[in-house]
Order: sequence, then structure tokens, then C-alpha cells
Amino acid sequence: MTHPRIIEVTNRIIERSSGSRSAYMARINEMRNVGPSRPAMSCGNIAHAIAACNDSDKQKLNDEETINVAIVSAYNDMLSAHQPYHYMLDEIKAAITDAGGVAQMAGGVPAMCDGVTQGQAGMELSLFSRDVIAMATGVALSHNVFEAGILFGLCDKIVPGLLMGALSFGHLPFVFIPAGPMPTGISNAEKAKVRQLYAEGKATRDDLLASESKAYHSPGTCTFYGTANSNQMMLEMMGLQLPGSSFINPTDPLRKPVNDEAARQAIKLAKAGHTMADHVDEKAIVNAAIGLLATGGSTNHTIHLIAIARAAGIKLTWKDMSDLSSVVPLISRVYPNGTADINAFHNAGGTSFVMQRLLDEGRLHGDVPCVLEGKPLEEVVADPILKDNAVIWQEVAAEPGDAMIVRPVTDPFQPTGGLALMRGNIGEGVLKTSAVKPAHRVIEAPAVVFDDQDDMLTAFQNGELDKDFIAVIRFQGPKANGMPELHKLTPSLGVLQDRGFRVALVTDGRMSGASGKVPAAIHITPEALDGGNIGRVQTGDMMRLNANTGELEVIVEAEEFEARDIPTAPARSLTVGRNMFTPFQSLVGRASEGASVFDFD
Repeated sequence: MTHPRIIEVTNRIIERSSGSRSAYMARINEMRNVGPSRPAMSCGNIAHAIAACNDSDKQKLNDEETINVAIVSAYNDMLSAHQPYHYMLDEIKAAITDAGGVAQMAGGVPAMCDGVTQGQAGMELSLFSRDVIAMATGVALSHNVFEAGILFGLCDKIVPGLLMGALSFGHLPFVFIPAGPMPTGISNAEKAKVRQLYAEGKATRDDLLASESKAYHSPGTCTFYGTANSNQMMLEMMGLQLPGSSFINPTDPLRKPVNDEAARQAIKLAKAGHTMADHVDEKAIVNAAIGLLATGGSTNHTIHLIAIARAAGIKLTWKDMSDLSSVVPLISRVYPNGTADINAFHNAGGTSFVMQRLLDEGRLHGDVPCVLEGKPLEEVVADPILKDNAVIWQEVAAEPGDAMIVRPVTDPFQPTGGLALMRGNIGEGVLKTSAVKPAHRVIEAPAVVFDDQDDMLTAFQNGELDKDFIAVIRFQGPKANGMPELHKLTPSLGVLQDRGFRVALVTDGRMSGASGKVPAAIHITPEALDGGNIGRVQTGDMMRLNANTGELEVIVEAEEFEARDIPTAPARSLTVGRNMFTPFQSLVGRASEGASVFDFD
């Protein structure tokens, strides 16, 4: 039986979303009621659509009963995670052909690697790239000659963008197909150690590059539990990816058969009349949030999941996530929330184990449909294995392979989820608690204010930050500069914390999905450029951050604080393509509303 608090939160989301969800479903039903589009098209339209097909596929597509599957791919060679999609394209098309359908590469979407742009100018395009991907997905599907879709994407903004775009074509079924993580390189602990040594000037650039190259060394997703791997977990929780399929390495013998099975499912779903809109409802969104909390997933999804929900006419809030966190325990520890990487997590039981244990204890909606034949999740959660060159599904193990990585709900790492809603006189934001030790979750210290992350790093290198303080990095919100991740601050703050100083970060920007041991109240809303009180904080103001209670306060008399002027935002460079995204800054909504340029309401 589903936990009462989960039912309560789900019901209030349904009630709050009544008008917007009805409007979304009306658009979807308008397309669904028209029926298959190809029969209504002119011969010229059809001829253009199939001109490049081989004779066999042309003949198939002349039959109105043939399922034509659109493939939308985020392939490029820059992303290690997406490099396998190059050869996977032909493999998936062949699997669709063998199943009696036709598959067409409908379009590619841009896909940037946040690992490459982290701390660089290009990171200011990162968040906005999500909405560009959503629009590009819409362009790819606008040819309107398809009965189903397959989505190739794994990484940070890419999965949310693909999903948002596909939801605009929610009258069709869609299946996500992952490529899997790269094999394990050096340990995450060793990687973090070298980063901190470099921040202290105790390791050379050559040392750092050698370490990083051992960590990121082959095709596949990065092996830490950041946004990319959180994406994969959430897709399984929502039923949009085959159970247990996310973390099979690209070169594993099981990878291709599982991918082929996913391709076949797209045809089965289309023939059975399943649609994306039916799969992504309020319960599926709640499941995604629960998965995020139970595994200590990326804070980026406190923005992305809200935007995804809105694309489906569903209004999710940080308060909903916080209330779910009170009854969803943390049952997984994967770096940066532990020492294990995603491969160790998978071998210990992985997403299937987490889902089954959540279902057992009523912490997940089991009636959400899955792309595996459209059956409810509670009927299909299993682990794929290879037998006689075919995929079969085996029951999830009753016990974890490693209790230091995954645990049952009845024996969690902590009784609540890995997220805290922070509120106070500078606004509201979120803080990832899963990687922060309890001793570091409460801090009262003077603020040190910066308008740019590089200014803080300069102060650190000059020895000006060897003290207790709360770093306030403002003018980093979506309206100010696209809300870049501030992950390159992590090593320096980690060094200071290791030296015994009590430190924390407060910002209207983002941290990486790999944000870790230093408490960071992020996504502060309203942002400084939007009149937010974070812009009124001054160096020397006493601040209180309490992740246990959600308190985030500047300890200044209210009258004095409100009388302060917010300074002018620093001038921004518009190089590296940033000039093209200035219109987005005027359109973008608040982080608490998904930081999207779309008005889904």
C-alpha cells in the first residue's frame, strides 16, 4: 500500500495541475483523435518523407499499418556518453526492421558536455541548451509521419530536453535507449584527492590531467552519480526506459540485446495504443522525485523535473519534493554521496533493487506504466540477463550485493531523502544533504560576497579565506548569465573544510550534479537580478544556514536589510556564443518554476 504522505502529495499535485493538465491533454487528444498522419498526407509529402529509404522500407511505408519509428539522437563525438550512439543507430534500425517496422533518423539535437565547459564561458549556455534541445526535438518530430519514437540521450540537459520535446508529441509512444557508463577508471576518492591537492598548489597541472584522464577514459557516461546517471535512474522510475537497462556498459555483451529489445517495445507500444502522455502523469513525476531522493541524485533535477512536469501540464514544486523527502529514506550511496561509482552501484543491485525495495514498502507508485509492454512497474521491475543470446528477466535479488552501496528501506543510510528545502529572508532554494556529514549541516558565520566565482578562487589563492565564512555568489541566476554550474568552487571549499574551517556556499546559481561534502544552498529564488534579497547581502553580515530545519537567514534587522539597494550586476562578456542567448535571459522563468523559456501554462 502506498504511503499516505506520498498519496497526499500526489493528490495535491493533481488538484493544483487540474487546469494545465486538462489543457495539455486536450492538445494531445486533438492529435490522437486525428489518427495516423501518413494516410492523410499528399503523395508529394510522402514521397519526400521516404525518398532516401531503401526499396523494402518504401514498400513497407506504403502500408498504412506499418509502424514508422522516429529516432531523435543527441549523438556527437565530444560526449563520451553519446559516442556509442553512432554505431547504435544502425543496430536499432536493424532491430526495428526485424520487428516489421521502419525506423528513420528523424533529427539530431545539440548536446554539450558539461565536463568540457565546467568553469568555462560555455557553461553559461548549458541550462539554456535544454530548451534548445526540446525545440530541436519538436522540429525533428514535426514531419508528422511517425507512429512511435526512440530517444538517444543520456547526459545532463539532454534527457530533460528530449523528454520535454517528446511530450509535445505525447500522442505517440517513446522509448529512451541508453548507451551505458564507461568502465571504472581510478577511484573517485583518488580523483577528488588530486583535485584538492591541485587547488592547494601541491600537485601540478600535469598531475591533475593524468588523474582526470584516468577517470574519464573511454566511451560511456562518467561513472560518478551526477546529473547524467540521475537522468537514467529517473527514466526507469518513470517507466520510460527498460528496467535494469541504464547502467550496462557499452561493450557489455548484454548491451546490444537489451537495446534491441527496447526497440521492439516501441513497435509493441504503438500497436497497443500506448502514448507518452498516458505514461507521464502526476504519479510518474512523483516517482521520479522519489527516485531522486532515495538515491541522493543530482540537484539539477530540482529544476529539470519541474520543467519536465510543466511540459506535461503538471505543476510540481520544491515543497512537494521536500515533503516527499520526509518519508523517502536515502537507501543508496554513490559518489559523491559515497565512495562507490555507478558500476559498483549497478553490480550491488542498482536501480532495480532500489525500485523493488521502494515498492515493497509503499514508497513508489507501482501502477505507473512501463515501456516494457505497457505493464505496471510493480509487475515488471526485474534485471535483464542474457540466456541463449536472448534477453530474459530475472527477479530482483532480495539482498543487496553490497550493503555499503544500497540498502532496503527498513535499514536506510538516513531516514529522510537527500534534499532540504531552504527558506529565509533571502528567498528559497535547495540543499543536497546526502553528501554532507551531519556535523557540517549547521553553520553560523559571516558572509563573504562575490559577484563572480573566479573572484572567490582568487581570494582563496591569496589566503584570504582561511576562516569560518559563508560564501555568497550572486548574479549567477538564469536571468543574469544563464545559471552556470559553480562546480569548480568545490575543491577550494573542500580544502577549507578539511582544514577545520566551517564553510558553506549560498548562490542563485547551480552546482554540479557532483556537488558534495560542503553544504551549498543553491538555486536561490528570486535571483539577484530579479530583485532577490540575495543581492542585499553584504560581506560581514552574519548568516545562519541550518540544513536540518531548512533555515537560511541573514541576521540583520529587517528594516535595515530591506532598505539596502541591490547593486548593479557586473558587465558580462558575450563571447563564445553567449550573445545569441541574450533573448533567453529576458524570457526565462525562475529556478523554482523550472528555469524555462517556455510558458507551458
